[in-house]
Amino acid sequence: MKSPRKSSRKKSSRETTGEPGRGYLDGQMLIAMPTMGDERFTRSVIYVCAHSTEGAMGIVVNQPASNIKFPDLLVQLEVIPSAERIELPNHAGDVKILKGGPVETGRGFVLHSADFFIENSTLPIDEGICLTATLDILKAIANGNGPHDAILALGYAGWAPGQLEQEIQENGWLHCAADPELIFGADTDGKYDKALRKIGIALGQLSSQAGHA
Repeated sequence: MKSPRKSSRKKSSRETTGEPGRGYLDGQMLIAMPTMGDERFTRSVIYVCAHSTEGAMGIVVNQPASNIKFPDLLVQLEVIPSAERIELPNHAGDVKILKGGPVETGRGFVLHSADFFIENSTLPIDEGICLTATLDILKAIANGNGPHDAILALGYAGWAPGQLEQEIQENGWLHCAADPELIFGADTDGKYDKALRKIGIALGQLSSQAGHA
């Protein structure tokens, strides 16, 4: 297993292109509007991991995966033997498992704080937030050497080139700046209202008219 190390922040696509007007949303939160036509994303809050001319990818952060806990998943994936489940660090038991989106639902994606980094495996997204999708990070968490903050998402949300921009234009999504509480906060059910409050909107104020964060 490769040793974790602290990462140096990589610039987002908005910075590397030098064209802030392009409107790339990597490192931002998407908030589903009540007019969202896709039931899979009703009241969803999504952290955008990548957004470019090639499309977009994000992790839903407010839809818990039912009937599965992190220690049980570690056993299922053979990261630890069943007998070691009770020996896990307390912090490992707090890792929430979420339904990250409808694409590749059998695959795990860990959003985590930037105090953990695996060369060639960890993707720095924005200030303080990274994504790792290998078993190494699960092993590190089980051993007590993982990141301070982490959530495990099963699957992800994906958009074809131009699709997310079109959905925003059609009033499917609002967006706001991300913060650790929205991503890692324990109150999963409250993230939708919290994200709306972050941009000064109460749920009852939303209408079918387009808005911009």
